Amino acid sequence: MIGIRPVPGLGTPLRDIPAAVQSATARELSEHDARDLADHLGRSFAGINLNDAQGNAFQQNLNYRGFTASPLLGLPQGLSVFVDGVRVNEAFGDMVNWDLIPRNAMATAHLLSGSNPVFGLNTLGGVLTIQTKSGFAFPGSALRLAGGAFGRRSAEAETGGHGEHADYFAAVNLHHEAGWREHSPSALRQAFFKSGWQDARTDLDVSLALADNSMQGTQALPLSMLQQPRQAYTWPDRTDNDLAFLTVRASRFIQNDVLLSASAYLRTLNQNTVASNINDGFDPALAAGPGNPPGFNDRGALEQRSAGAALQLVMSQELGETVHELTLGASLDGAAATFSQERQDAALTADRGTVGLASFAPHVQVGARNAYGGLYFIDQLAPLQNWTLTLAGRYNVARVVLRDRSGLRPALDGEHSFRRFNPALGVNWNPRPALTWFASLTQGMRVPAPAELTCADATAPCLLPNQFLADPALKAVTARTVETGVRLRPTQQLRMSAALYRSVLSDDIQFITSGAASNAGFFQNTGATLRQGLDLTVDGAFDRFHLGAAYSYVRAEYLSEFRMRSPNNSSRDAADEIAVQPGNAIPGVPQHSVKLALDWTPEARTSLGFGWAWFGRQYARGDENNRDVHGAIPAYSVAQAFARYRVRPEWEISLKVDNLFDRRYQSFGVLGRNFFTGSGGTFDAAAAVPEQFVAPGAPRAVWLALRYEMDRK
Repeated sequence: MIGIRPVPGLGTPLRDIPAAVQSATARELSEHDARDLADHLGRSFAGINLNDAQGNAFQQNLNYRGFTASPLLGLPQGLSVFVDGVRVNEAFGDMVNWDLIPRNAMATAHLLSGSNPVFGLNTLGGVLTIQTKSGFAFPGSALRLAGGAFGRRSAEAETGGHGEHADYFAAVNLHHEAGWREHSPSALRQAFFKSGWQDARTDLDVSLALADNSMQGTQALPLSMLQQPRQAYTWPDRTDNDLAFLTVRASRFIQNDVLLSASAYLRTLNQNTVASNINDGFDPALAAGPGNPPGFNDRGALEQRSAGAALQLVMSQELGETVHELTLGASLDGAAATFSQERQDAALTADRGTVGLASFAPHVQVGARNAYGGLYFIDQLAPLQNWTLTLAGRYNVARVVLRDRSGLRPALDGEHSFRRFNPALGVNWNPRPALTWFASLTQGMRVPAPAELTCADATAPCLLPNQFLADPALKAVTARTVETGVRLRPTQQLRMSAALYRSVLSDDIQFITSGAASNAGFFQNTGATLRQGLDLTVDGAFDRFHLGAAYSYVRAEYLSEFRMRSPNNSSRDAADEIAVQPGNAIPGVPQHSVKLALDWTPEARTSLGFGWAWFGRQYARGDENNRDVHGAIPAYSVAQAFARYRVRPEWEISLKVDNLFDRRYQSFGVLGRNFFTGSGGTFDAAAAVPEQFVAPGAPRAVWLALRYEMDRK
């Protein structure tokens, strides 16, 4: 049973879902010792690859079929993520902060393909729905201690229980590591609490998620510096996230076939960043110092407050020989955010750290208010035996209001409104219980986020994370997807699936690089883009073996011709521009990927596992015309090994080895200008050269964990 509605309530049998579905459970996350949910999905789900653009393990870009869910600004976000029925794409930039979703509080995660309009904004390529644990489903207590490579130390604890009607669950996660690269430590402090009450007709849950996390990244490295992959290009680059997230959900069967559900939430996020940046306007003919510094420190603060509510009615009835299950729903989400940024002239140390030369000076302050409303319906009909028809749609209304809070940049002020009805049609045919054919036509949308609207002026480029100057209007992005597939279970032990899809986006939004800095530029509608491909999966359990395999082909490319500045691309013209042509591949998306997994349980107390993934080549950002002299980022493979041994019924010891064969690889690339070409890698602006910058993958690492469970059923 899979949740296909924004407000959790009734599940839908997999046989009646006209989309590709992939699922993960709490047990799988624990057994594979996944660092976080993004790590697990990247290693096991078809169609997913991760880009380590920031150089921090908890800030990875997740790409599914060429659509992105990322904690970083500057990438078009195309996946929506829900936790217990609440959309957690950040209101300010639609990003997804993976560090705010505690691993040991997750019960299930389901990834549904397509531009399903019912889930609202950002559902262009798919939706990831996460359900948290409860005391009814996860009674008992568990404690896990782990440590190993890169100074990693973690402690996790969870406990749950229930009476006849009430239950409780609590989870705490403390994690610290130095990071495998220099100047890249992470410290995570996460807590989750949930309490509920239920009887035969009513279910009520209240949950609270808290997080206080600090993560430092080290940026991509130019190819000429890759012989020492642990070094940072410049530092510090730090992100601090402070979250409080309260959710209330309730449902009641008004009649046996009528379910009324509601949810409400309050969410606050305080994010503080410090970013070191090279001054690409440095004049080598003048003395370095205030007014002509070799670098900058940019300090940003985002204060975001959001709240929302949703109401949903599910009715099931038989009309003659036709069974109808009708869902009607409405949701309203609002957010207020304030972003401020300060800049400081900085000098560079011998190891490329930035040291302030003066005080921080206010640079920008902007306020944003979002209001997103929607009305949706789903009607599932079974007009004929073994057939299910799904009709769905959603009417979205979105309003974004921007205000300059500094009094110095009135061009920031603006109001933007968007309205659209998006339909969906799906059909399932189940000629026998072990076989399902499905097909669907879906349409979704996303509206430009405040972070994009305030950075859309080609004459005033921004420096990410954001340095806002003006807000020319951007158009909403519309995705239309056609998909067909099959799910087959030839035996009780073997499951197979295949899916063919084609998604065309109109008025897609691209971050256009401007200037020598790779993170300076502006957002722009660039026309149509395409994602199409094939996913194949096989999953089988045979005696003491469990086998899994997935192959994905993703063709992500531009369909419209446009010109963009790319001053570090070797094929640029005299104006530092490149011509992007229809058929050019979208950067960051490997065309082919293969994933294999093998688990062996030789006896009841012992389990061994092996995982291997291969990803084809991908182009670097800034090489949207695919003509830069450095070419594509090479294909790579990486392997993992696991071992678990249950010493006693309550105690388990486990071992995990990442990058088992210690392969060197890169998962991300961007074109930039290397300013450290002097003797011994020192700063030399006069000799700066364009290079391809890449994110090196972590070397082989070993971790050991001890887990204690009590009264866990």
